[in-house]
Amino acid sequence: MSGFNKVINSYEEAMNGLVDGMTIISGGFGLCGIPEHLIKEIKRKGTKELTIASNNCGTDEHGLGLLLSDHQIKKVIASYVGENALFETQMMNGEIEVDLTPQGTLAEKMRAGGAGIPAFYTPTGYGTPVGEGKEVREFNGRKYILEEALQGDFSIAKAWKGDRHGNLIFRRTARNFNPMAITAGKISVVEVEEIVEVGDLDPDQIHLPGIYVDRLIKGTFEKNIEQRTIRSS
Repeated sequence: MSGFNKVINSYEEAMNGLVDGMTIISGGFGLCGIPEHLIKEIKRKGTKELTIASNNCGTDEHGLGLLLSDHQIKKVIASYVGENALFETQMMNGEIEVDLTPQGTLAEKMRAGGAGIPAFYTPTGYGTPVGEGKEVREFNGRKYILEEALQGDFSIAKAWKGDRHGNLIFRRTARNFNPMAITAGKISVVEVEEIVEVGDLDPDQIHLPGIYVDRLIKGTFEKNIEQRTIRSS
């Protein structure tokens, strides 16, 4: 079993091999299901000129937004700016390149990258700035644009439980982009809340098999939220 053990014990080892100029594909939606400690390790390393592909760029104080303050990010591929004022400021000032991509298209670009599919056609974005400069084909009377798949040097993600072989279970909406992101990285690193022994997870409950996971690390998570809304008394 030792040859299949994906578990590592330090975040430094988890992100070993990450250098300036690489592309990172990150799971998470807002602050839900983000690999928060892997992001903090990237900040600690000070790696720069990064291209980040993720649904959004966190907030000013949490998630991928932590990498903006030291200008570690060169380009972001995301579906929206979100709750991050610094991200918005750097985008508007031309300090960072931003490729805004429809959310479903972004998810499919990750999935296609992990499946070895180089490109796909989608009607989403046709006739808008999203489709400018992209190949157009017509199928059954409808126009489609060609979108290329996404692959990263690293993928970082969070899951709920994992066994030592890297088999993963996600928890509810925290699954979001994480499975697709994991498959699209040449080196995939996953944080989990709990690591169990092989055989402890019901095979029918596993959401992503361990063949897609290279490194697994147990973390303790704050689980911040972007906006806390409560009912008035």
